[in-house]
Amino acid sequence: MPQPDTFLAVCGHTHLFPGARCRLQGLPDPQTFADRPHPIDVLLRFSDSVTTDAQLRTAGPAGTVLAVPAYTTGASTPIGARAWLVREFAHTGDEVELTIGGDAQS
Repeated sequence: MPQPDTFLAVCGHTHLFPGARCRLQGLPDPQTFADRPHPIDVLLRFSDSVTTDAQLRTAGPAGTVLAVPAYTTGASTPIGARAWLVREFAHTGDEVELTIGGDAQS
């Protein structure tokens, strides 16, 4: 289970890519977070039920970035560590949907 300061993000695919979306859950004030995101720890849960820790970072020169360590999908495909730009935050009910942009290192 995630720690109280770690928030679950449910992703619709087994990996991230430009345009992928993840839904952050359990934020105390989703509307404020969508308007003014701040750094948080995230537990990503992919569609194949694989989970991995990640960090949402907001202070870098590239803008808001989701830093994801290396992990292996449920089909045993290795996915390398990557930092993704977050293109958009949208408040939807009691969740905040993140839309992934490009690679933050590009």
